[in-house]
Amino acid sequence: MTDEAVPRWHLYVIETAAGALYTGITTDVTRRLGEHRAGRGAKALRGKGPLHLVYHECIGEHGEALRREAAMKRLTAAAKRRWLAERRAMQASGESFP
Repeated sequence: MTDEAVPRWHLYVIETAAGALYTGITTDVTRRLGEHRAGRGAKALRGKGPLHLVYHECIGEHGEALRREAAMKRLTAAAKRRWLAERRAMQASGESFP
């Protein structure tokens, strides 16, 4: 299998109208966000719109994406918001993620 044929997995975070954060993984962030907005994604997001993509990052391999998703889901809401703020600051300054 060539590198082009290997799916690249992404971690994403969606914020609901009420300010709740939802974390997931996908190989196509645009498609998945559309599914969530159309009510075909996770049940946790149905009827919670409008939904806004507040973060996404290409992780690469599926196993690593699953580990990162699980780690994010273990964080408290406040810790997730701090993590997101740190990532945004790093992106704005051009730094790479650890």
